[in-house]
Amino acid sequence: MSTIHSVLEQESIEASAPCRIDMGGTLDLSTFFLPLHHLQPCTFNAALDLRTTVRLRSHTKGRIKISSRGFDSLEVKSAQAPFNNPLGLMFAVASYFQADGVHIEIDSASPPRSALGGSSVAAVALIWAFSKALAKKDGRAMPAPDSVALLAHAIEQSVAGVPCGQQDQLAAVFGGVNAWHWTGDPSGLPYKRQIVVPDAECAGFDRRLLVAYGGIPHESKDINGTWVRQFVSGEYRDTWERIVDCGRRFIAALTAGSFREACAMMNLETDLRRQLTPDVLDELGSELVAAARSSHCGARFTGAGGGGCLWALGRPDQILTLRPVWERILEQRESATILDTCVDTLGLL
Repeated sequence: MSTIHSVLEQESIEASAPCRIDMGGTLDLSTFFLPLHHLQPCTFNAALDLRTTVRLRSHTKGRIKISSRGFDSLEVKSAQAPFNNPLGLMFAVASYFQADGVHIEIDSASPPRSALGGSSVAAVALIWAFSKALAKKDGRAMPAPDSVALLAHAIEQSVAGVPCGQQDQLAAVFGGVNAWHWTGDPSGLPYKRQIVVPDAECAGFDRRLLVAYGGIPHESKDINGTWVRQFVSGEYRDTWERIVDCGRRFIAALTAGSFREACAMMNLETDLRRQLTPDVLDELGSELVAAARSSHCGARFTGAGGGGCLWALGRPDQILTLRPVWERILEQRESATILDTCVDTLGLL
């Protein structure tokens, strides 16, 4: 078992990482990007300053405790940490580091299960926190950013029981506004990073964004699972080829500052996803999307949809017009709200 307990007796260790909004998700699953690699699939995400903070504190030797907002706390024997419950990914990360006598506290500024990549973000932050503790213990070098993202993804996929994407971890590690091109290169990294909006221009990009929480948690496994089953059985391959094309054209338009084209591609991609799985948007989400289009904005669900968040893109004046309309729609559901957020350029801390 890890001996970082002696470090934690002296001080707590903290790390944090941002969540994200996205477009093109699912294409970051190898199930999709390997057979579609000839089409050069890519995904887009923007890290948000709704950060997840992880703290490691000293705890009873032989035991691990995890506390996280929105979940029941759980304390177990270190050698018997379960991976098949809502906190299973966090226990899996702790087991990778052979953690013992540790209380893991997770505090997320985003709503629980809001389809902003929260569990993946927490795993990234937890890996960084353990790495910090080991560096303090014996001077071990901190891992490279890419390796943190790859390790977090590998652990998540090993315990999830379903294929998992990689873009959430990458947004958490690097921050900013990026495109991720999925090369599937077996001899190196499976992706190439493209900075879509330079950090110095993110304040202007913020004025073009609106993010809302729809008030109900998402169930990405159900929708992602449906997409995977459809794809591997040979269904809707032509639709997925169109989704790839939308993503590429969206990123090209955004890079060129052609926001009208970017919004058109965003809306087309949303329509294609709804054809595959109509339940990616509930009734309230459909109203938000319709309102965004009426204001000449693009709108899309985050993650795999089925609850959680939506985001809109448009000119600053269009976003100002859309905001009160979305606020009125969100009043239908008690916990639904506009999220006060902006692009996070810092990434993992």
